[in-house]
Amino acid sequence: MKDRIFLSPPNMSGNEQKYIDEVFKSNYIAPTGEFVTKFENSIKYYTKTKNALALSSATAGLHLALRVLDIKCGDFVLTSSFTFIGSVNCILYQGATPIFIDSDKSWNLSPKLLKKAIKKLPKKPKALIVTHLYGQLAEIDKILEICRDNNIYLIEDSAESLGASFKDKQSGTFGDLGVYSFNGNKILTTSGGGILVSDNREWIDRAKFLSTQAKEPHLHYEHKEYGYNYRLSNVLSAIGVAQMEVLTKRVEQKRAIFDFYKKELSGIKEILFMPEIKGSRGNRWLTTLIFKKTDPIKVIKALEKENIESRPLWKPMHLQPLFKNSISFIDGTSENLYKRGICLPSPTRIDLKELYRVVEVIKDLC
Repeated sequence: MKDRIFLSPPNMSGNEQKYIDEVFKSNYIAPTGEFVTKFENSIKYYTKTKNALALSSATAGLHLALRVLDIKCGDFVLTSSFTFIGSVNCILYQGATPIFIDSDKSWNLSPKLLKKAIKKLPKKPKALIVTHLYGQLAEIDKILEICRDNNIYLIEDSAESLGASFKDKQSGTFGDLGVYSFNGNKILTTSGGGILVSDNREWIDRAKFLSTQAKEPHLHYEHKEYGYNYRLSNVLSAIGVAQMEVLTKRVEQKRAIFDFYKKELSGIKEILFMPEIKGSRGNRWLTTLIFKKTDPIKVIKALEKENIESRPLWKPMHLQPLFKNSISFIDGTSENLYKRGICLPSPTRIDLKELYRVVEVIKDLC
């Protein structure tokens, strides 16, 4: 059997083991130590945000963002429907109600439907969680303006879009708070982890307090409220420091993979790639496309026969059984994308021979 081509496997820079060895020599393997601070500082430097908090996952970051904004049971939180469920579970953790907004031509949240939702809902939403899907930015300038005009907090789920930008400003830094993911399949990884960012120091300090079990500043363990065990360890932060050293290179590699696919498959008229909005530069975490006629499941199965991993696009949240009774503002865009779309393998260590293996399967079917 031919070697497996994975969808988006980790790619180590070479310094990860060196930094891990330093952690072990120092014996600071718990959720404290110099590499936690170094990791946070690397994110602050790259994104030009003022504050960063290293956490166990991006979902933890989204949860803390809602908690520090005092989102409670019964509150409405607007969110992208076309996304991974981690963007929505955090709303349920707070007992709040998710309100799903469909996509537009960018595949990301529609500003037009966002305006409609705010106008039609029986009470004003307190926050919006907008996902920058597959490393491509939503129309963040329009979305930000709508939120500001309506006094709605904006949280950016930039789990997939670290290294992406709009008008040279980094994804995750437009809203009140932003979150990045370092899960195993992301453009960079710490095996599991996330970063919460904000220019508001009080919010990040509050999130840090809650992420360490809400322990009051006493010699003994004193608790006036409940918290969580959400902090990232020094060991995993060491991996993150090494990974951040190659972020610019990884973005270029991901974009080169997209360019290859687009060039090789441009002759197939039924194929449309995920667009990049004007003024933005995505990280192209995954190359994604839709077919006008061909069943994407047929393509996925054909690729699997060649030991090539691929995936359908996200199933919209408003279609999930968990949210069958949800309030949604939908025009069918994300449903069509889900039915017609596919994620192609986008490993940053893929070579030309492997890329041609992928496109040959698609060309044979379309």
